[in-house]
Amino acid sequence: MSQHFDLIAIGGGSGGLATARRASIHGARAAVIESARLGGTCVNVGCVPKKVMWQASEAAEMLRRASDYGFQSVEPSVDWPLLKRRRDAYIERLNGIYQRNLDKDGVTLFRGHGRFLDARTLEVGGERLTADHIVIATGGKPRWPSVPGAELGLDSDGFFAMEQRPERVAVVGAGYIAVELAGVLAGLGSDTSLVVRHHSPLRGFDAMLQQGLVEALPQHGVEVVSQFIPAAISGRPGELRLEAGDGRALERLDAVIWAIGRDANTDDLGLEQAGVGTDAYGNIPVDQWQATNVPGVYALGDITGQVPLTPVAIAAGRRLSDRLFGGMPERRLEYHCIPTVVFSHPPIGTVGLTEEEARAVHGNAVAVFSTSFVAMHYALSEHKIRTHMKLVTVGDEQRIVGAHIMGVGADEMLQGFAVAVRMGARKADFDDTVAIHPTSAEEMVTMT
Repeated sequence: MSQHFDLIAIGGGSGGLATARRASIHGARAAVIESARLGGTCVNVGCVPKKVMWQASEAAEMLRRASDYGFQSVEPSVDWPLLKRRRDAYIERLNGIYQRNLDKDGVTLFRGHGRFLDARTLEVGGERLTADHIVIATGGKPRWPSVPGAELGLDSDGFFAMEQRPERVAVVGAGYIAVELAGVLAGLGSDTSLVVRHHSPLRGFDAMLQQGLVEALPQHGVEVVSQFIPAAISGRPGELRLEAGDGRALERLDAVIWAIGRDANTDDLGLEQAGVGTDAYGNIPVDQWQATNVPGVYALGDITGQVPLTPVAIAAGRRLSDRLFGGMPERRLEYHCIPTVVFSHPPIGTVGLTEEEARAVHGNAVAVFSTSFVAMHYALSEHKIRTHMKLVTVGDEQRIVGAHIMGVGADEMLQGFAVAVRMGARKADFDDTVAIHPTSAEEMVTMT
């Protein structure tokens, strides 16, 4: 005997939970299947604990800079086990909140590993479930390299399980996860190297942001080791050796952290039983409605290989349920002009096209406005990190198609500017907006 639902989400991360809860709010009978802690990557080993660690690192920086404002200088020493316990307790509270929200909205939770038996039937824990609509939202998992000794390192999930702060660590990767972990570790006192295969990290970001980050990382205590292609790890913690193909090596490491990307989490889902296709990278392709190649089966979030951001998965899931059950037949997520933040030191905020992307599409119609300055945050400090800002505009009306910020407060100020860019604001609209003084944000409306 099987139970039938209007919608079942495979995966209790941000996307699956948002989809099922919105469906239930619309009156559908909804269920979620999850074998691990609720909240998925973001809540348990991603955005949320990362932000806690970033805030700890920011606190350490302010303690070091207290003398700039006349306070007695302090060299902070973090109690890593205490920080971890408090962070983990916070995450555990969030897990409970997710459970209560499912209960409140009438969503049934099945604990276990869900697997397709056919396009309308799932099995979990020996129980069969059927649904008119099935949403695959199982997210991604950290990628590991195929090099000898790779298992001596940790992945980004393993970072959050570390019981002690490493004295000397190498973070391998060039994406936002690698940049963020390297900054956190350096800020909390670790001798940190960021190992990248090419010249700089964040290669998909605007060139101004890449260059600004390369300049800022050493000022924050992160050594950037460029054009280093890992070939092997040997030794033991405290004496690990990370070797490159060209013979260079980083030695006497306490830890090596692999942050080289993430892969779709499709292990043993039985996709072949449902006929759901995947691409060469294991991602599940979808159309603009989040639909897979099988009618009634959808996918969203990191598993689709699209924009791998928690708010994107949430937005896609809510819109899908609005369309299926809320009487909104045209409701869908538009995958453009999506803002994002890198919690580096200082943070980076970006939305829309990079200058390079804009010129490739619009050619000579592109006009760029930029500025670089030392924020008032560092007014009394000998240690100064520059803020960089850029607006990318197109056409005679100079409509803004990209906004890029690196500096103190970029993480918070970008959201409002992202609204303006999405609404089609022009440079003149920014110019006509009265500046808030003294702030870094005012520079966004005073650029010439």
